[in-house]
Order: sequence, then structure tokens, then C-alpha cells
Amino acid sequence: MNRLLAAALLVAGLVSAGTAQAQKAKMTIATGVDPSLGTFYVAKVGGFFDKHGLDVQLNTGPSGSAMVAFLVQNQVQAVLAAEQAGIQNFNLDNNVVVAAQAMQMLRYFGVVARNIDSVEGLKGKKIGVSLGSASEVFWRAFVEKLNLNPRDYTIVNVDPPEMLAAIQRGNIDAFSAWEPWLTRTTQAVPGTKIVRDNEGIINPRNFVYINKGWAAQNPEAAVAFMRALVDATQLLRSNPDEAAKHISTFLKMDAALTRELIGKVNFDLYLDQSSIDHLKRIEAQLQEGGKLAKPIDWEKFIYADVFRKVQPDRVSFTLPK
Repeated sequence: MNRLLAAALLVAGLVSAGTAQAQKAKMTIATGVDPSLGTFYVAKVGGFFDKHGLDVQLNTGPSGSAMVAFLVQNQVQAVLAAEQAGIQNFNLDNNVVVAAQAMQMLRYFGVVARNIDSVEGLKGKKIGVSLGSASEVFWRAFVEKLNLNPRDYTIVNVDPPEMLAAIQRGNIDAFSAWEPWLTRTTQAVPGTKIVRDNEGIINPRNFVYINKGWAAQNPEAAVAFMRALVDATQLLRSNPDEAAKHISTFLKMDAALTRELIGKVNFDLYLDQSSIDHLKRIEAQLQEGGKLAKPIDWEKFIYADVFRKVQPDRVSFTLPK
């Protein structure tokens, strides 16, 4: 009788566990493929999504910016990406909103050139830029900060994963991008070097974008998602060695290089006045370049409600009028 009871309890326990697993809220999220986007990778590989009751599918593309468009019509529920794509896609669908800032990049961006020793040597050359992404954000800031004439360069639209091959073939003479593409190129292609990094020019940032309609309909899942990102960020800051292992596992990337590269990133989850001012600067970039469809409605674009429920002390700003 005891054996029958034990068996029954075991079966009941398995059924209960299976039911609990089945009740996990499902999400699909997306980003690019570089270590600066580690918040999503660590949350996935480190088990933080599971911890907070989420069943998350993490999709990747050539850049985080390339994935923001999937927030339109709720094809994915969250994306980690740079500034331009968030602004542009918000103007297509007001459900594409900023939920938090995830990080800043320190000496993580740069212009790589082949057989060119200086910024001056770039004049008249073909420059690979991934239009609509952080690559373009950095290139525009680079030209502005150094008082260069944008007409002196021929811009070729190239996705970051293709830049190494493009410079190797001679399709471009240089490119504007971020790690790991800078290091991979300088290690693989003779004659290439970083002629200037982003120090003193701009510290690009990545933001967490969510689909506002989904968040409103699934408030518990949205809060759980943000709690997982908080946990992932804490690990990135307190134990970068362990976090680097999670990132290198997901990206199938050399662990030592991964650890080196995340040291160039300030992972910190917040939404403050500097976040808003930075986005405002990128809006001005787009407007000056004739690429802003319409001015941003900041009251709708910034959606801090979910993050404020998790870490209210990390949310503080005044929106532009």
C-alpha cells in the first residue's frame, strides 16, 4: 500500500511539475551577435528567464538594429539594440517603445581601414557603414566631432558580419563598426588597423525596446522579463568572468576574447536624463540627415512603466517638450 501511495505521489509530482513548466509565459526576443548585447545572452544562458517563469526564445540577426523591425505587429516582444532603429521603427508603429537603457560602450566602436594610417587618409575612400544601425550613429558622430566633410567619402551599405570580407576583397577601404568585428578584421586581414575608436567622440548605447501592446496585455510577463534583465546585469557587473562564459557559450566565441571585449562595456540597467538626452541627440542626427520621418512623440516613445515597477530608483528623467 505504501508503495502504491509513493508511486501515486510521484506521478502527481511529475504531473504538477509538467503543468508548472507548461504555464511558463512564452516570449520571443531578439538582438544582434556581439558581446555588448550580453544582457540578453546572460539572461538566457544563465537561467534568469527560467528563474522568473519565462519560456524565452532568443533570436539573433546581423545587428540588434536589424531586429527592431520585428517588434512591429508584435512579431517579437523585446529587442536589445541601438538608438536609430528604435526611433525609426517607433515612427512606423507606436508600440515600439523604450523600456530601459542597458549599457554604454567604451572604446568599443571604431573605424577600421586597410593600408591607411590616419583619419586624413580616409578622404576619398569607400567606407562601409551599416545604415540605420549604431554603425551609422558612430560614423555620423565621427564626421561631426572631427569636423570632416561627409561629401569626401563614398558610403557603402554593409552589414557588420560582411565587413571583414568586403574590406578583404577591396569592395571598401574602411568601415565603421563595433566589436568583435574590429578585432576579428585586424587579426585576419593584413594591413588593417583601427585608425580611431569612439573615445572622445560618442559612447553609443543599447536600449531595451518592448512591444507596448504586448506589455499592456501581459503585465506579469513584462515585469518578469525586466526582473530577469536586472539579474543578468547584476551578474555582468559583479562576476564578469562568469558572465563572459555565458556569452561565449551563446555566441560560440573564444572565451578570452569575450572577457576582454565585455571589459569595454559599462553594463548598467537604468533610464535617466542622460538616456533621454542621448536619444534626443540621435533624433537630431536623423533630422539633419533627412532621415527622420517625423519628430518623436516622447510621451509615447519612452515607456518606463514596467521598469519602474521593478527598480523605481533607477528611473528618473524629464521628457523633452
